[in-house]
Amino acid sequence: MTTRVGVVGGGTMGVGIAYVSALAGGTVHVVEPDDRRAESMQRTMQEAVASAIRRGKLDEHAGAELSSRVTRHRSVGEIPSGCDVVIESVPERLALKLQVLAQIADRRPELIGSNTSALGIDQLADALPDPSRFLGMHFFNPVWSFRLVELVRGARTSPEVLEEARGFVSWLGKESLTVRDIPGFATSRLDLIASLEAMRMLESGIASAEDIDRAAVLAYRHPVGPLRLSDIVGLDVRLDIARVLEAAHGSRFSPPAILIDMVAQGRLGEKSGRGFFEWPT
Repeated sequence: MTTRVGVVGGGTMGVGIAYVSALAGGTVHVVEPDDRRAESMQRTMQEAVASAIRRGKLDEHAGAELSSRVTRHRSVGEIPSGCDVVIESVPERLALKLQVLAQIADRRPELIGSNTSALGIDQLADALPDPSRFLGMHFFNPVWSFRLVELVRGARTSPEVLEEARGFVSWLGKESLTVRDIPGFATSRLDLIASLEAMRMLESGIASAEDIDRAAVLAYRHPVGPLRLSDIVGLDVRLDIARVLEAAHGSRFSPPAILIDMVAQGRLGEKSGRGFFEWPT
């Protein structure tokens, strides 16, 4: 059974992956070089534990044990060698991901996953000396709430590693689906196209952000509307993914001007306090 898990990147997705891994009983090593982001990660983890205790999912003792199983590191080189799984969860920038994946490979984990939601797995695999042990592991935000993990099989991913990844997802208490390596995979393409269309509707004055989201929630039973979800994901992340998919699939994924302008203004959504909606700091 998987017990030693590495997570590189302590942002929104990284902290969620770390939490569910610790909740499953793993010893978790999180790499986050930035002190302020590391403090935010610790607060988020504490809030998640406190929420689980309030809802009766954990008792005080189990909550304290969960927190004690997560260790923060400043660099990939501090992760213990030979972890069962190490998952990269850094921003959607190719050069950065290639650099981080090469560093992870030096720690010789059994399995390497990338939480990319758009970049090609075969392209990322070029950073690794043994790409057979690498695949995409696309989690969803918030990680502790969504049961799905999208596994992306690269051309060089071995069948054995794919089965290991499915076992890891089951160990987390989640379910997996497997897709082949096409930019945007399955879920990112479906999610992004709806979000970009909602942004164009807002841009052209069809309805308010609140009413566009209400339409998705009330008419189609989505748990959250596309604009609020974009704020939660991060508008800079949405923009990065849109540009990747535009290059791969054409103009239907072109980012609208409203998204480009908001990112340029620093209106990134929940993490900046303001996006399509106002968020408490």
